[in-house]
Amino acid sequence: MTQRNGHEAMLYESADDGAVRCRLCGHECLIKPGETGICRVRKNIDGKLISLNYDALVAVNIDPIEKKPLFHFLPGTMSLSLAAAGCNFQCSFCQNWQISQSPRSGKVLTGQSVPPADLVESAERNGCKSMSFTYTEPTVFFELCYDTAKLAHDAGIKNCFVSNGFMTPLAVRTIAPYLDAINVDLKAFRDETYRRVMKARLQPVLTCLAELVAAGVWVEVTTLVVPGMNDSEAELSDIAGFIAGELGVDVPWHVSRFHGDYKMTETPSTPMETLETAMEIGRRAGLKYLYCGNVPAGQYENTNCPNCGAMLIRRTGFSTAEIRLAEARCPNCSTEIAGVWN
Repeated sequence: MTQRNGHEAMLYESADDGAVRCRLCGHECLIKPGETGICRVRKNIDGKLISLNYDALVAVNIDPIEKKPLFHFLPGTMSLSLAAAGCNFQCSFCQNWQISQSPRSGKVLTGQSVPPADLVESAERNGCKSMSFTYTEPTVFFELCYDTAKLAHDAGIKNCFVSNGFMTPLAVRTIAPYLDAINVDLKAFRDETYRRVMKARLQPVLTCLAELVAAGVWVEVTTLVVPGMNDSEAELSDIAGFIAGELGVDVPWHVSRFHGDYKMTETPSTPMETLETAMEIGRRAGLKYLYCGNVPAGQYENTNCPNCGAMLIRRTGFSTAEIRLAEARCPNCSTEIAGVWN
């Protein structure tokens, strides 16, 4: 892999024999001189941990906030979305594997160098109400996220992560003052699945989610329902129960349809009946806001009042067709609707 100049990393400690301990994600890699962590984009150079992808943006786009998906956060607005290469997971079904897994495959780490101030100026110029750090895993380009998010807040622009939720509590506490919303992929509820398929662990994700809620970050959870991996009623019940019991019944749960990709192209798409079962399990667990993604546009992506059932936000794909909220309340029964609306 071609080495870039890099940028000194945050959240690491010196260890014996010139090694460093990264404290950014749940792997907490001990990295010897000249080596990289599991993510392959953080390298020990002369006893300092260097982020190799700080100046290597591989994507900068303007997206509807609904694409993240964030359904209870500034609906109908646009978000400047950006990514650098790399990931601390190795999911067999990754839909962005060309950029998330490229550093691991030994390919040249390339990308565009864009200063954080220029990214924020671009968001302002294009009328974006938020910045989204997405497509790959924002944890592994944390320094760029942090520097950009601070400037964005100064400019009155909010910040979002789309993440696998493998940040350490220290990383959560560090970014939380500048992080307004996050969608976390809770990919399964079995540690064996996390170890085998994602090459990670479950507990750090659960801890991270609880830390995010405690820090006051708006949280939404997505579960890609993969046939044969996490689609049993028992496991879906465990996920719904965790969200309701540990995070809160106001946290939206997006169950998303799987389509074969990367190393799992032979796995069939999720049956619609399985997704409907997941949503019913969520309702039984007490979750107020349930959505279904990667399916034809329809009722599964609308926001309804959890009290009277009135339609509050009507969506068509990634477009918000209608918003019927009166100061964050249902106009029909005055029930307060959880979210960030202004």
